[in-house]
Amino acid sequence: MIQRPQPGDRFRIRILRRWYAVSWVLLGLCPPVISMLNHRGTTMYWSLTLLAVLALCYATVVAFPRNPVLRPHAFLGVLVLGLGALSLLRGDGAALFIVSLPHFWLFARSPRHAIAFSGAAAAATVVGIVRHQSRHVEDFSTGNIVFTLIGYTAGVLLGLGIVRVIEQSDERARRLASELESAQLRLAEAHKLQGATEERERLAREIHDTLAQGFASIIVLAEAARSSLDTDPGRSARQLLSIENTARENFTEARVLVGSAPQSGLTPGSFAKTLRRTLDRFTEDTGIAVTADLPDVDCDQPTRIALLRCTQETLANIRKHAAASAVEIVLTPSPYGVELEITDDGRGFVVEDSHGFGLNGMRNRLAELGGELTVTSSLGDGTRVLAVIPTNSQV
Repeated sequence: MIQRPQPGDRFRIRILRRWYAVSWVLLGLCPPVISMLNHRGTTMYWSLTLLAVLALCYATVVAFPRNPVLRPHAFLGVLVLGLGALSLLRGDGAALFIVSLPHFWLFARSPRHAIAFSGAAAAATVVGIVRHQSRHVEDFSTGNIVFTLIGYTAGVLLGLGIVRVIEQSDERARRLASELESAQLRLAEAHKLQGATEERERLAREIHDTLAQGFASIIVLAEAARSSLDTDPGRSARQLLSIENTARENFTEARVLVGSAPQSGLTPGSFAKTLRRTLDRFTEDTGIAVTADLPDVDCDQPTRIALLRCTQETLANIRKHAAASAVEIVLTPSPYGVELEITDDGRGFVVEDSHGFGLNGMRNRLAELGGELTVTSSLGDGTRVLAVIPTNSQV
């Protein structure tokens, strides 16, 4: 796709055309008119008439380029005849011919036509000068003839040079347009691949935070229920009920991921109650005591989901790695956002050495909302997880 001329380019072209039109009138038409004012007779009247006709034809072509009467090619024919006739009448048409040379390159259909028309004009000018001076032997001079031939030669060379420059510019424009189109296609493909990659990462994060955690809980509960089936049937029954509830939640989350159900994980109502149910399930499954300070915070759905997923991931890490006996969770609204702090008294870890998918997933999820995750821990001193999401929430 070739780039279209810009509005600024068209403006500059119009300015150049107008500048040349003024120059042609001032330097081409006005000098013969002024010189004719000192003469009387038919020569003056015919010369002024021819100049007026050339000026009128040029104005018509410029103002109405698509008029059906005088097309640009027809104007060039009129210009050839007018230059020849003026040279025949006055005997000094070289200056007007040279000033008129750009017309042939502006209005001709091709460089070949421009060379042909300007050559015809040069020939008509030379013939007119020779015929005029042959009737006035005492005034015979080759100066106008020489300047006409030099002007024609220079006009052809200059015109061909300009055409060559324009062709090279057009070729560069086509090449750049082709390269730009290829770059746009590559960029679109890269965006498509990036979108697919981001979608895979999103699905992987959602599966890790929902289905994978649920399946891990089911495995732990099933092992515990099997081991206590003979010694403590009541406990096994409770664990089997937890397995059933977890499986139902996983089924609901699976429907969400495949798009056959609206986004879930959060039931309508209090967000604090949703977190409380998650903590109660965690205590029921693990026996770890949880202390919670959960005021009723009003925030949008993406913030609620992000905080819930961070809670689920942190509790899953505590269950699998911390060997903790107590967990404390605090949900704090503030004028600039919402904070969720989860601490445990487990074995701790070296944060700099941890590159797990869960922590990175939490960081990415919060970053999408402009939030931040801070993890503080050391060996033997437990772990503190602080999630902060900026929001306009109010208590």
